[in-house]
Amino acid sequence: MNSLHFERLTTSSDPRFARAMTLYARSFPPHEQRESASQRAIMAHPAYHFLLVCDGDTFVGLMLCWETDDFVYVEHFCIVADLRNRHYGARALSLLAQGAKRVILEIDPPVDDISRRRRGFYERAGFVANPFRHVHPPYHADCGGHDLVVMSHPSALSAPDYTRFNEFLSQTVMRGATDSAHY
Repeated sequence: MNSLHFERLTTSSDPRFARAMTLYARSFPPHEQRESASQRAIMAHPAYHFLLVCDGDTFVGLMLCWETDDFVYVEHFCIVADLRNRHYGARALSLLAQGAKRVILEIDPPVDDISRRRRGFYERAGFVANPFRHVHPPYHADCGGHDLVVMSHPSALSAPDYTRFNEFLSQTVMRGATDSAHY
């Protein structure tokens, strides 16, 4: 059980990148995915962490996150479909939360069974929903933003904390998301 760890990729030329991106493409709807050129361009960004979740030598998931002085923002997180319900997700979140920084992520509003179960999963992992109305900026020029719920660990965000997170999301994370030339 203690062999779960992260392996950081810093270039899309790593042979493991293609497999990770296959999981990414299968795990998120197209409007929630970065364009390929944008994903490749951000790999070397110092704040960006393209993390493979591994159990020993076995690839079990993907955690794509950004680290600031104050928090870690999980932009995308997924576990290989055949390996779900084996506690890999909870263990990966626990491993990430061992750092001294607050962890922030977004989920779909809990309006159906799947989204309510996802919220419950994150709550069991120690995350709390924040009350701020939040629209994630679009990943594609032909799409609009989409409403999401901001969750944080180990506690809720203050209004100034949320403002700092949202500014980082807009100005850093999404900078160049539809035009990779900005990275």
